[in-house]
Order: sequence, then structure tokens, then C-alpha cells
Amino acid sequence: MFVARVAGTVVCTRKVPELEGFKLLVAEKRDLEGRATGDHVVAVDVVGSGVGETVLVVSGSSPRQTEPTTKRPLDAAIVGIVD
Repeated sequence: MFVARVAGTVVCTRKVPELEGFKLLVAEKRDLEGRATGDHVVAVDVVGSGVGETVLVVSGSSPRQTEPTTKRPLDAAIVGIVD
């Protein structure tokens, strides 16, 4: 799990059927002090976050453990918005 800032959206003309209806966002990783690391990841948004928000992102097998993403082909998911 890591902290990131939503930097933008991804527009797809075609998706695998299992990802239809999900919003894809570009998340810019942050370090413990909140500074940008320069690394980016495309993540499925399951909490309704938007550009500019600070979010929690899980990667690896963890994104497939949430109710809406079970057995879906993804590697990163936004699972929380930091207030």
C-alpha cells in the first residue's frame, strides 16, 4: 500500500469486459513527507476519487480482494481517500 495523488484520468477506447464501468486514474506516488517520487501507476478507482486528491493505493494481489474487484484482471486499485 502506498500514498499517491491523483494526477489525471486514463481514457480507453477498448477495455477487457471485466473492467468496463470502472474509472482508471493515474496516481503519482508520494513519499512519507508527501513529496512526489516521480513514479506513476494506473489504478482502478473503487472509491470515487478525483484529480488532485490524496489517495491510498494497493497493488499486487491485494486489489483483487475488494468486493467490487474480485477476480478482475488488475494490478492496482485506489481503495481510500486521505482527508
